[in-house]
Amino acid sequence: MNKFESRYAQSPKEVKQMDTATLRENFLIENIFEANEVNLTLSHFDRYIVGGAMPVDGKLDLPNPSDLKANYFLERRELGIICVGGKAIVTADGQKFELDYKEALYIGRGTKAVSFESVDKNQPAKLYINSAPAHKAYPAKKVSKAEAEIVEMGSPETANHRIINKLLVNSVLQTCQLQMGMTELKSGSVWNTMPAHTHDRRMEAYFYFEVPKGQSICHFMGEPQETRHVWMQNNEAVISPNWSIHAGAGTSNYTFIWGMAGENLDYGDMDHCAITELR
Repeated sequence: MNKFESRYAQSPKEVKQMDTATLRENFLIENIFEANEVNLTLSHFDRYIVGGAMPVDGKLDLPNPSDLKANYFLERRELGIICVGGKAIVTADGQKFELDYKEALYIGRGTKAVSFESVDKNQPAKLYINSAPAHKAYPAKKVSKAEAEIVEMGSPETANHRIINKLLVNSVLQTCQLQMGMTELKSGSVWNTMPAHTHDRRMEAYFYFEVPKGQSICHFMGEPQETRHVWMQNNEAVISPNWSIHAGAGTSNYTFIWGMAGENLDYGDMDHCAITELR
């Protein structure tokens, strides 16, 4: 069984009026991983798709939701996958890729058949999925953490000492517009993406995992002078509009995956917000 949901885009004016429940309904994505299911959420911000596949009792096929009006899912799209569970096998038009924990896979436009399976059903794979529209076909490629572009940022003094693993980015491989990476916070650090920023040229989605049992994440969004927050749990994602900041603080350290798409592939294309100017 598969689940697909489509969500409309909202303006800053609309978001200002939202209560907690409405904010969560529009931006928070829960239940990403359910046994033997592929769950997908389409955001109308840049037509970005966020989801997860959790194969347990056999193989799962990437579905082709009718809302896409396509002959197959990747007819006009590209796909990024990061493994956040047990070892997985992803098959793309007959080409098999084995993904270990925190390894990534890019699959290009025009790939007709994609399937997911676990190497060991007792340690089921959890495959976090992002997808964006694509104008050109690029070859499938696996990227390990060793092949990523790695940047160390922040400091213990500001509680944001973190390692940024740029996995599916244009400095590592060719994509149309999809970019994905993973940020690991060091013990004692809790803040991500602080100082905060916006980038009106692209949207973003955050997926939080390795959140210890009993701990939570407070994700901040909204315009820099009109912020809102969403409390999140392990293995949940949040949609970040292009006009919104996207930052968070946890009650413990954690790891998160960022994915984005828009009109350019410039990782540094950001409009920075001074910490003291946030409201």
